[in-house]
Amino acid sequence: MAFGKFTSLTYRSSQEDVHEILTVDGDHPLSQPFDWFIMTLIAVNMITVAVVTVDPIFNAYRDFFVYFELVSVAIFTAEYLGRLWACVATDKFVSPVTGRIRHGTQPLLIIDLLAIIPFYLGAFFIDLRFLRVLRLYRFFRLFKLARYSDAMRGFGNVLREKREDLTLALSATAILLIISSSAMYFAERTAQPEVFSSIPAALWWGIVTLTTVGYGDVYPVTLVGRVLGAVIALLGVGLVALPASILASGFIQEDERTNGVCPHCGDYVDELEEPHEPFPPREN
Repeated sequence: MAFGKFTSLTYRSSQEDVHEILTVDGDHPLSQPFDWFIMTLIAVNMITVAVVTVDPIFNAYRDFFVYFELVSVAIFTAEYLGRLWACVATDKFVSPVTGRIRHGTQPLLIIDLLAIIPFYLGAFFIDLRFLRVLRLYRFFRLFKLARYSDAMRGFGNVLREKREDLTLALSATAILLIISSSAMYFAERTAQPEVFSSIPAALWWGIVTLTTVGYGDVYPVTLVGRVLGAVIALLGVGLVALPASILASGFIQEDERTNGVCPHCGDYVDELEEPHEPFPPREN
C-alpha cells in the first residue's frame, strides 16, 4: 500500500518536473537550457532545408542530412509526447483523457504535430514525388519558435484581437477584386480575347493592379478599360493598405498593453490611483 502511494507520488512528481522543463522560462533549472536547445535545433533545421536543395552539397553529405533528419524528428516527437504526458500536472488539463485532448488542440501543439506527422506519413508512401513534397513540412518547425519568442506571441495576439477588422477588410478587398476583374473582362474581352479570356483569367490583372505591383504583362488597351483601370488602381491604393493599418494599430495597442500603458490616455496603469475614464465626465 505504501509502495503504491510512493510510486504514485513519484509519477506525479515526474510529470511536474517534465512540465516545468518544457514550459518556456519555467522554474526548473533545465528549462532555459532546453529552450535554447530546441530553438537552436529549429534554426539548424531551417538551414538544412535550404542547403539540401544544393545538389552537390546534398550528394556529398547525403547520409549526414538523413541522420540529422531522423534525430530531429525523434527529438521533436519526444518533446510533443512529453507535453501531452505532462500537461495533466496543471489544473487546466488535469483530466488524463479529456485534458490531454484539449491540450492537444491548442494552436502550438497543433504546430508541433504538423512538424512531425508528415515524416511518419511519408514512411507509407514510395512515390518519390510525394516524398519531395513532404520536405516542405519541415518549414512548420519554424513556427515552433512562436513558443519562445515574445514578438511572435505578440503577433499572434494582434491577429486574435483584430481578426474581425481584418476579416472585414479582406472581405471588402476580395469583393473589389472580383468586381474589378469582372468589369475589366467585359471591357477588354473583344479587344484582347487571348488575355482577358475569362473572369478567372482577368483576376491576375486585378491582383496586380489592386496591390499596385504593376508587372505590365497585362494591361487594358480600350478607352473604357483604361478608365476602369485608373479608378480601380486608385481604390486599391487605400483598400489594400487597410489591413496594414489595422495591424499597425494592433501592434501599438499590444505594445502599450505589454508596457502597462493605458491605451486611452497614455499614462502608466500602475501610476493611476483610481479608475480612469477614457474621457472626462460631461459638465452640467
